[in-house]
Amino acid sequence: MNATEDMNWLDSPSAIQSCVERLKQVKALGLDAGLDFHGRLHRPMAKQLAKALEPHQPLFIEEPLLCEHPEAIKQLSNHTTIPIAFGERLYTRWDVKRFLEDSSVDVLQPDIAHAGGISETRRIANMAETYDVAIAPHCPLGPIALAASLQVAVSTPNFVIQEMSLGMHYNVEAGDIDLNSYLVDKTVFDITDGFVAAPPSPAWELKLTKSWCGASARRRNPGNRKSSTGRMDRFASGRITSIDDQVI
Repeated sequence: MNATEDMNWLDSPSAIQSCVERLKQVKALGLDAGLDFHGRLHRPMAKQLAKALEPHQPLFIEEPLLCEHPEAIKQLSNHTTIPIAFGERLYTRWDVKRFLEDSSVDVLQPDIAHAGGISETRRIANMAETYDVAIAPHCPLGPIALAASLQVAVSTPNFVIQEMSLGMHYNVEAGDIDLNSYLVDKTVFDITDGFVAAPPSPAWELKLTKSWCGASARRRNPGNRKSSTGRMDRFASGRITSIDDQVI
């Protein structure tokens, strides 16, 4: 769950209490929750929030600080008993290595779409296992990325939980686009008692709909990218003009 909006370097006690109340409301429903801070905190507030949240036992706090601040993450890890989770902005085994070695991460969250696909994500998971660190793949993405993440999940002994974008707020706000919008069989990722069933075959067979893929491509606006010189370049939307239903 989203923990908070952007916070100042030092924010008011009411901002801390608002975050605590949000967690208490979810816990009152009989649910556990990990709190995602999206790297929005600074070190002074991260310490205060961790202390305030501790009595309410969140599953973990995710990205309380950006991974550009490894010393501060280590300090926070020593400051709280709440498990520290991050990793979506780390892309290789070498990126995660220092955080494993200094015991500053408890739940590692590689994103299969960013971290070199299934093979590198498995290597990251295997490395984490040797440090007794759990894996919770980051995946607020589409059905293909989720299927690939689940392939890693079902074959990884230190896997604990899988993120998925079904019903996620920015999909809901978009109106008609959700995780299963592109799928012919919308039951592929059905959740029962908090679990998605592993398929009987070696892979998740996803049949994507031609109409949704084409319509989505036409809706996408041209984007920006920053070149190595710092200049912002325009690139085409990648519009799909013809696509057949595909089984992935």
